[in-house]
Amino acid sequence: MVDSALVLKGQTIAYTCYTVVIMLVMAWFALRVTKTGKSKVKPALFYTFVGLLTALGVSLHIITFNTIPWAEMDLNRHEITPDQSFYIEVANHKFLLPEEKMVVKVGEIVEFDVTSKDLTYGFGLFREDNTMLFQMQVVPGHRNDILWQFLKPGVYTIRSTEYSGPKGIAMIEENAVEVVEP
Repeated sequence: MVDSALVLKGQTIAYTCYTVVIMLVMAWFALRVTKTGKSKVKPALFYTFVGLLTALGVSLHIITFNTIPWAEMDLNRHEITPDQSFYIEVANHKFLLPEEKMVVKVGEIVEFDVTSKDLTYGFGLFREDNTMLFQMQVVPGHRNDILWQFLKPGVYTIRSTEYSGPKGIAMIEENAVEVVEP
């Protein structure tokens, strides 16, 4: 599984380049169309650029399709047995954790099975630099679980990532998950 921070950086670079190319083509087109004289854009040239941008955009989506770290694990989850499972309840704007600190070994596949007793909440795991590792929505009356494989050691905080009223902002469990070397 690829680290989600690396995926975000790669996709940011790729889509930024794609957007810059589109803006440059639009600026070129606007410049040519507004010029006086015989410098109008020929339709064949315009449609060639549009076709190339479309092909580039579709190719970019195809290339980045399988870079989302959890996609393969979710698609094959019926074949995966997690090394550890943590059952977490959420009620009255509070995470009820099975342990004060959930300890996981690097490389283990972990299942977070989260149940809401009252409202729709979010369940997000955040790195020490406050960037999000993953998140899911926790809906009452439905199965809410996610499989994750931790690639490197660290300490993670759990936060609600969905609006659940004014009390939801305080739904933070500092240092709730610790990933250690095996």
